[in-house]
Amino acid sequence: MAPSAPLPVRDGVGPTRLRVPTSGPWSTIADFVVERFEHLDADDLRRRFDAGEIVDDDGTPITRETPLGTIEFLWYYRQLPAEEPVPFHEQILYVDDDLVVIDKPHFLPTTPGGRFLRESALVRLRIRLDNPDLTPIHRLDRATAGLVMFSARPATRGAYQSLFEKREVAKVYEAVSGRPAAWDADPPIPARYATPFVYRNHICSRRGELRVIVDDAREPNAETLIEVHGTGTSASGRAVVHTRLRPHTGRMHQLRVHLAALDLGILGDRWYPDLQPEEPDDHRLPLQLLARELGFTDPLTGRGRRFVTRRTLSEVPVRHG
Repeated sequence: MAPSAPLPVRDGVGPTRLRVPTSGPWSTIADFVVERFEHLDADDLRRRFDAGEIVDDDGTPITRETPLGTIEFLWYYRQLPAEEPVPFHEQILYVDDDLVVIDKPHFLPTTPGGRFLRESALVRLRIRLDNPDLTPIHRLDRATAGLVMFSARPATRGAYQSLFEKREVAKVYEAVSGRPAAWDADPPIPARYATPFVYRNHICSRRGELRVIVDDAREPNAETLIEVHGTGTSASGRAVVHTRLRPHTGRMHQLRVHLAALDLGILGDRWYPDLQPEEPDDHRLPLQLLARELGFTDPLTGRGRRFVTRRTLSEVPVRHG
């Protein structure tokens, strides 16, 4: 269980926890922090220690003289000097005392990370709904659009989180891929893909690495039901394949990896099948992956719930081949 933060949510942003080494070349915790964040102004970091803005697990301020080895973790608020706004906005589809469901746009992260702090769905919603207790029950990649559920209060959070842990949420995604050259002959859909089929493999994620790794020597731990929904030409003139995806598991990047393995790499995907050089976001071609539907039995009421996105993918076929 994650530890309780000793600092409150501030302007929609929760504090960050950092492990402090018990030994090393630094005489004080402040010296370690200054070197750890060498890209930040050292004098400003020391000022934050003097102002009591950096605390331990009990909320006790850490001073610039606090020796290394006296605490294991510290807490602080991340600060970004200039954060470029994400020019797309989440839509709130449902709100009650326990649950918030939104339609997340492409390019907006679910939670703070990297160069995004205030420009995340979580921080935006905490401010918009004036609710510092909002917490995502599951997450979508920044590049993926569609449905995301948030817990509105701690008392019932575990009941909704357990739905995902027990795989009791029916999830439907849709994606658009470039049509493989082999599909240009008649019939337009090869027999292998003509009916819904299940794809499985073993996906591993490694700390600090952007992409996951497929290990074909191990038993599958990732499973997706794939249905070719249609083929044709998109409004931009691309020859495309439109799929519906029902993941049984929720491994990192699972849908992107599974389609790439089938020669159906998703349009706009700069990570799979091959990692592309980092570039600014291309708003003309967002990743063509959408979290379309969420269905489950509400653990509080026992009633069935179903949410459907209002968004569409820009590259769906408009002319069928």
